[in-house]
Order: sequence, then C-alpha cells, then structure tokens
Amino acid sequence: MGHHRSMQATRPGQLKRRGRVTREADEERLSPLATRSTQSRGRTRDEEPDEFRTAFERDRDRIIHSKAFRRLKHKTQVFLNPEGDHFVTRLTHTMQVTQVARSLAAALSLNEPLAEAIALGHDVGHSPFGHTGEDALSPYFAPGEWHHAAQSVRIFEVLEDANLTWEVRDGIRAHSWKIDPPPATPEGYCVRFADRIAYLAHDALDALRAGVLDQAAFPPAVLERLGEPGRPWISSMINAVIEASLSAGAVRMDDETLAVMNELREFMFARVYRGADQQREQRRAIALITDLMDWHLAHPDAIPESYRQVEARLVVRAADYISGMTDRYAIATHERLIQRGPRA
Repeated sequence: MGHHRSMQATRPGQLKRRGRVTREADEERLSPLATRSTQSRGRTRDEEPDEFRTAFERDRDRIIHSKAFRRLKHKTQVFLNPEGDHFVTRLTHTMQVTQVARSLAAALSLNEPLAEAIALGHDVGHSPFGHTGEDALSPYFAPGEWHHAAQSVRIFEVLEDANLTWEVRDGIRAHSWKIDPPPATPEGYCVRFADRIAYLAHDALDALRAGVLDQAAFPPAVLERLGEPGRPWISSMINAVIEASLSAGAVRMDDETLAVMNELREFMFARVYRGADQQREQRRAIALITDLMDWHLAHPDAIPESYRQVEARLVVRAADYISGMTDRYAIATHERLIQRGPRA
C-alpha cells in the first residue's frame, strides 16, 4: 500500500528531461583533459545523433548488447574450468574493470561513459581458456602474434560491426600495456590501470580460494603498501592513481606504488599464472585449441557461414570462429569433432 500511495502522490513535472544536448553541455564541466563526445573523431559511417544518449553512451549500450559480450560469462579468467561458484570469469572481470575505470574517471573529472564503454568492450576478443588461447593461436600468425585486444576491435569493426566511435575503438585497441602506441585519451589510460588493478586483486583472491597461495606467500612490500588482499588492494591502487594523476596532470601512478604493483604482478606470474598446476592445464588447453584450428583449416566448410562471409584468409576465419567459442563450447566441439569424430 505504501508503494501505491507514493505512486499516487506523483505529479507531472516531477521528472526532468535530460536529453543528449543537455548531457553534452554537462561535459563542459569536466577536466580540461577530458574527452568530449562532441569532439569525437567520429564513426566510420556517419549516423544521426541519438535523441537522449551521447555518442559514447550509445557505444556503451551497443557493446553490452553484442553477442561477444554475452559470451564472456562462459569464458575463463585464470583457473580453467574451476570447481565452485565464486571464481572470476571474463565477464565478472570486465564488470570489475568497468567499476575501477569509472571510479578513476569520476575522481579525475574525465568522461565516465567513454571509460565505461572502453572497459566493457576491452576483453570481448579473448579466446577460450584465458591468455592460453593467445599462446595457441599466435603460431598460426607468425612472425606476428594473435592478440585479444586486436580481436576485440575486429569484432566491433567486422564480425559484429557496431560502428563505434574512434575513441572507444582506440581505447579497446590499447588497453593492454604491451600495445604501442598507447591510448590517445586519458579515459583509455584509466582502463589500462583498471584492468591491471582488477585482475591482480581478484586473481589473488581466486588463488587463495583455490589453495594455490596462502596470504603469507605474498611479498612483504605488497602487504605493507597495499594492505590485505581484496578490497584494500583495490582501494590502495585506485587512490594511488588518483593522487598521482592530480599531482602530475595526467593519468599515472606514483613510482613507489607502481613498483610494488609490478612486484605483485611478477609474483603472480611466477606462482599462479605460470605455476606448475596451471601449466599442466594450459598445455591441455593449447592442444585443444590447436586441434580445433587444424581440423577447421582442413575442413573449411565446417566454419559457420557467418564467419565465411567475411573477406579474410582461411586462417583468420578459423581463428575468428574458434576464438569466439566459450570454454565449454570449445570442449564440446573438440569432443564431437576430434575425440569421437564427425558423424557420417
């Protein structure tokens, strides 16, 4: 009844229209370095502006509604086919990166919807079985490599052409620290930091939960500077970026905290990402993806028609299809085609 009475009490005019023009005007109150949607380099194909949403808000919504984004819920972050309900998936990682990126953008008066769109789209190109998929697919593209960031851009430009703005595509392209040139926008840098902050924090918790690590194993400098694993780490690293950025006039982290974060990253690679147990699982995953690639290269007509319609070399079409698979679909497909063999 209380809810009914409150609805009855409403009057016309109590809600205020806030369309695109108003939202674009609100961006003028952001930091001088913030990226304005009205100053975007635009889209590959011109479009009529939306009535309510800015260009970056529109991109965010297109990414959320893409098929590639939906598949992230069944893609592994670190632990391959983990038992239990609380391990991080590629989708929950993406949501955590988005939260950190928005926190940074909000605190620095940058464009939150742009940071959000980049963060939501940054990992849609990941293959099944985490970064292991990159190790399996890269030999097919030697002397170069296959990288999930480039595949994420390819998804939104080719496979699910979303006609995103240049700034969102650039941020997705350069979200990884190994990619050069770096992001062209400060919001893209927010996602770079957010990605590393999020994965180090939640992967460490997963390793503790899995019994791969105990808290005493972490480097003393990490615990001393960042606090307990989990939320304190995230808060410490976010605050370090905010304070250093405000002081420097650009998105960055102070040297001391950055050194500790890099020490933590090296520790996680040695003890978790490349640990003995993980390496055994990764070898199995690489063999499975390699089998799927070789089989589809030998049977190109088995690649779904939606991937065969794309103008690309056969190896690219096969990688498009297989990298888009979820973990469980890749396992099921391997069992059907290779372990049992296709039915006559």
